[in-house]
This record gives sequence, structure tokens and C-alpha cells, in this order.
Amino acid sequence: MADETTNDIYENKYKITIGLEIHVELLTESKMFCSCSTKFGEKENSQVCPVCVGLPGSLPVFNYKTLELGIKTALALNCQIPSECVFVRKSYFYPDLPKNFQISQYNQPLAINGYLNINNKKTPLRRIHLEEDTGKLIHSEHNENISLVDFNRAGVPLMEIVTEPGISSPQEAEAFLLELKKILQYIEVSDCNMEEGSLRCDANISVNFYDSKELGTKTEIKNMNSFKSVRKALQFESVRQMHLLETNKKVIQETRLWDETNQTTESMRTKEEAHDYRYFPEPDLLPIKIPQDIVEKISLQIGEIPAQKQKRFLDQYNLSEYNISVLTSEKKLADYFEETVSFYKEPEIVSNWIQTVLLGILKERNISIKICPISSKNFAELIELVNSKKITATSGKEVLTEMLDTGKSAIEIVNEKHLIQVQDEKTIRQWVKEVITEYPKAVKDYWDAIDAQNNVQASNISNFLKGMVMKKSKGKADILIVAKILMEELDNVRAKTRQTR
Repeated sequence: MADETTNDIYENKYKITIGLEIHVELLTESKMFCSCSTKFGEKENSQVCPVCVGLPGSLPVFNYKTLELGIKTALALNCQIPSECVFVRKSYFYPDLPKNFQISQYNQPLAINGYLNINNKKTPLRRIHLEEDTGKLIHSEHNENISLVDFNRAGVPLMEIVTEPGISSPQEAEAFLLELKKILQYIEVSDCNMEEGSLRCDANISVNFYDSKELGTKTEIKNMNSFKSVRKALQFESVRQMHLLETNKKVIQETRLWDETNQTTESMRTKEEAHDYRYFPEPDLLPIKIPQDIVEKISLQIGEIPAQKQKRFLDQYNLSEYNISVLTSEKKLADYFEETVSFYKEPEIVSNWIQTVLLGILKERNISIKICPISSKNFAELIELVNSKKITATSGKEVLTEMLDTGKSAIEIVNEKHLIQVQDEKTIRQWVKEVITEYPKAVKDYWDAIDAQNNVQASNISNFLKGMVMKKSKGKADILIVAKILMEELDNVRAKTRQTR
């Protein structure tokens, strides 16, 4: 059932309503309410203090960097920013929540009423609020009755982005998350690394008949570790609820977990209502004032968000929409492209080299564009060497690989390896003659194919002969000159053959 799509089964009969709750770990060096480090992957419980573990007498001190990052996000997502936000205690018990309450925000959050454009549709946002993260349970591999607690993550700054129930399909939910992630990375408020828990998503979904004015009974889905998992979980859950409605069964409001192995959702617990958390103002933190001049100052730091950059790229560089979508998928990649174009002013050529050559080699070596050791200036120099025909495209790829390995510039490597492309026609003609002598059958087959008007076979044989010339030249011969001289010498062979008959 998880692979079924709702439209295939119940098209025009049911409507799907989805709301998302996205937890984003903010890019700060210290935690929300203390000076402990937020660095990921350190030894268990090595980044904690009395505030982190909720010891009696400890007091929180607000990290104002989180406010700046939250405001940047709110502005990028078209939110209203009130002049004041208030922290509250959200009371509930989990073993990894040392205080038995979480410092969060509720009825006076950081921002409200935003939206994000997805496929020309405004997806409304209800709120953005700040809160602290919990610790992490580590379950014993040897004894199922033993769990340990790592409090390194307790107190790490989180931002929760809550949408209105305005998403109408699992595919739209995935598209929303992809665009949101891109924006958050562009404005540098989070690395959004799902593997490290920097971005987590819970989804609420309900299904009801199209002609109903009411929403159906919602379920919440947790434990989704990728955007693909979010889409699949929502697909499964929507079909599950439709099957229940088809058989006159009741959908229960509950929290369900996504089982990645079995590709199903499983019941976890019945859903608590908001009043179960007993929200009340945090007595140790004053309300946070947000002056308008601070908001305006932060707005100047945002720069272009992805949609704006895509539009500018289309107007400025006249590239295809696909190429633009790739180049703007990461801010660092877009910056690298533009820096390279500033040195070699051929956007389409630079785009092709980045997408077909550079990214491929970086992927093979598991290197991010963020830490690419080749400067945009050196990369532009390499492209110029190839496109001015000083070196071949094949040599260019080899040079790029060595640039990664050695840190040397393109021209240094080209000079050291004597890779300058051979364009001397006398030298190339000698190579062509040698190949024709070495492969007489191929030459005969070529002319037989021409006589039989078998152009495909003739082209294949011609390409084979050109390849042999390139091999003989060790890839240095100018391929266009090779093609021209090869045809001349093949014609000479044909003429001599006719004279001897």
C-alpha cells in the first residue's frame, strides 16, 4: 500500500490536508541558554553544564544570536514580526528532558503569518518560534532494558517552523521542504544536515471527502529521516485513512511512527492536546523586545534567496531553467559559478564545465563544493585553455583531477606535462597516414560503406580512425584538424586505388 498513490485509487473523491512542523537547529557556537558548545559528534556528556541538565539554582541566559537567525528566517519567509516575544515552559516528561519542561514559545512567538511560494502557490505559515533541544537517548545493543542519556544536545538552539494545514499532497510537502531547506542554507541560519539532526520534520495529515467543509481527523507522523521518507510516509498514511473511510471505519487521532524498513506507519500513542503541556511564562527570562530598527538591519544581511537568484540568473545569463536549478541548488555553487564567469565570461560554457566535469569529479571523491580546493580563477583558466584549443577536452579533465590532487594551477600542470594541443598540420598528417597504413581493412570498409550509402557504418569507421589518431597523439591532436586531414587522406587513398585499376 505504501507504493500506491492516492490519485490512482481515489481520484476526485478525497481531499488531503497536510501541515508540517519543522525543527531547525540553528548555526550558533553556543547553546540557547548557556555557553556550552553546540559542536556535533563530541564525546557523550562532554558539552554540558548545570543549566543543560537542569540542576537546582541554575538560571538560563538568552543567546541573542538565535534571535538574529530567527528574524532572518522570518523575513525570508515573509512573516510578520511582533515587537515582543515571550518564552514559556512546556511541561512534559521524557528521560532526555532533564528539567521535565522545555523552554519554548507559545502564544507570543517570534514570528507569525508567513508564506512560502511553491509552484506558484502560497503555502501559509502559522508561526516561527525559538526553543531548546532535548538530550538524546542511547539504547543498549546488549540489553533492551538499558538506555543511556547524552545531554550534549540538551539546550541546543532550535527554531520551529509550523505551517498552516495548507498542503494538499505528499509531493507538495516534499517540494516545500526542499525549498525551505535551500532558503535556510542560503541565509546561513542552519546547515540543515538531517543525518546530524539539524533538520527534523513531523507531519500532520487528515483525509476527508472532497465535498466536506470540515477537515478529517488528523494523525501526526514522526521518525522520518529524509524528505523522501516524508513523502512516502504521507502517501502511505493518506491511503490508509482513505481505506478506513471506504470501509466506514474511524480514523483515530494519534501519533504514528514511520517504519522505513517496512514502509508503513505504526501507531505510537494517542495524541495529546496543547493544554496537556501546561504552558506558562518562563519566570527566569524577561520578554524579548524586537525593535524595528534591528529588524531592518538584519533584513540587509539576508541577500538573495533561491527564487530571487534563479530569476536573476535567467535574466542575466540566459541559461536553461534546468541548468539554473542545478547552479542555484546551493549558495556556494551559485557563488562559484558567478566567480568563475567573472574570469571567463561565457556563462553557458562555465555552466557545462561545472555540471558535467567538476561536480562529477567532486562527487567521486566525496568533496563538497563548499570545500573545493580549486579556486574559481584557476578553474576559469582551465576552461580557457580547453576552449581556446590549447589543450584537448580529454587533457582538460586530466588536468582538473591533478589540480585537485596537487593544488597547482592549470597552466603549471599543462606546462609540466607538455599537454599543449598539437595543431601543426604536418605532424597530424603524419599520424593520420600511419593510422591509414596500420588499418587498411577499416579504410576499405569505410569506402564500401560510402558506396553502399550506409552512412551510419561509414561514420562509425571514421570515428574509429579518428580515435586511433588521437591515441597515437596521446590525446594532444586538435580533433577538428584530425577530422579534416583524415578525410583528405581517405580521399587520396581512394584516388590512388582507382588509378591502379
